[in-house]
Amino acid sequence: MSHDSQISAYNYCALPLAVYACRPDLSRGRIIHEEESTYRTPFQRDRDRIIHTSAFRRLKYKTQVFVYHEGDHYRTRLSHTIEVAQIARTLARALMVNEDLSEAVALAHDLGHTPFAHAGEDVLKACMENYGGFYHNDQSLRILTTLEKKYPQWDGLNLTWETLEGVAKHNGPVVKTGQEILPVALCELSQKMDMELDKYASIEAQVAAIADDIAYNNHDVEDGLQAGFFTLDDLEKLSLFKKPLTKIRHSYAGISPDLIIAELIREMIGSMVIDVVEYTKESLKRFDPRSPVDVANAGEQIVRFSIGMNEQVNELRSFLFDRMYEHYTVNRIRSKVERILPDLFTAFLKNYKLLPDHWQTQIVRSGGVPDISIRARVVCDYVAGMTDRYALREHERLFDLYLDK
Repeated sequence: MSHDSQISAYNYCALPLAVYACRPDLSRGRIIHEEESTYRTPFQRDRDRIIHTSAFRRLKYKTQVFVYHEGDHYRTRLSHTIEVAQIARTLARALMVNEDLSEAVALAHDLGHTPFAHAGEDVLKACMENYGGFYHNDQSLRILTTLEKKYPQWDGLNLTWETLEGVAKHNGPVVKTGQEILPVALCELSQKMDMELDKYASIEAQVAAIADDIAYNNHDVEDGLQAGFFTLDDLEKLSLFKKPLTKIRHSYAGISPDLIIAELIREMIGSMVIDVVEYTKESLKRFDPRSPVDVANAGEQIVRFSIGMNEQVNELRSFLFDRMYEHYTVNRIRSKVERILPDLFTAFLKNYKLLPDHWQTQIVRSGGVPDISIRARVVCDYVAGMTDRYALREHERLFDLYLDK
């Protein structure tokens, strides 16, 4: 990047940045050098590249909890991801860190999720147990660095170090001693860039991580209420919801349950955001980071819930696990997934010529015809990238004896 471009890119940040924020003009760069934009910062370009991926579009038909055809108003991976990005931008601005970088990490964090939500991930983990494993975070990284084919010069998106670090480490360090066996995408990336896997990610990445927690906890509550898994009276027994529900019912007597739910979710997201901002500001005073390097070496996540809020959130998670994630209708979905995905994986692994032509070519070029581990990885990429409805259709095509095509 030229000197003039550096000044221009920095000036296009939305607001002045704190000393501990990641500045775009000080980015550690990309794996393959390229000229940067005059009017967009490197992190804005990363965000835009992520939005234009095929994997991002497929999130529309990937499940949060419910399979896509069960209702038009339940969250999908796409709606969830947009909500996470919105909360991340709010937190980033309040903490005076780079909104564009937080947004990029938020938009990329779920790209590697399988069809059928966590049930699908559990099944693919079992399928890949002897072939290098499967981890949705690593699959997100694999999509960003290898699987997306949008540029003639390189595979993947050629994102900045900071965005890739955020996707890899937003939940904290990946290794403690530096000797652990790394998942496949992170291993390949680490050979090209030092990702400092034993250190913490940027404030921006930590913001994206906590925004994910805020979004899915509150929106799973909304979806669970809509599905009839529990009631507002059930929620009122939880410490997190007792006061807000009492206040809403008192202030808006006689309003419909739907309006109560909408007001409650707004109230709870706002309360969690305020809690994170206030607690994190106190942590920043305590750690006094003077640069992103100080954040990386802090020894713990700086962006967090307060102790009291964290206890209440954990109580909510336990409630959702018992009343929603283990509900019999969700377990029935899991039962179907435990048949559908292993059927697909086993069939493609045994006979790769059942795959579409493009994926067959990948197996041949990568040496996967004789090497079952390489073949399994390509099959895993194909199955993991499926939407819910596409997986159902593929299963029908392969196993329904009366389906013509």
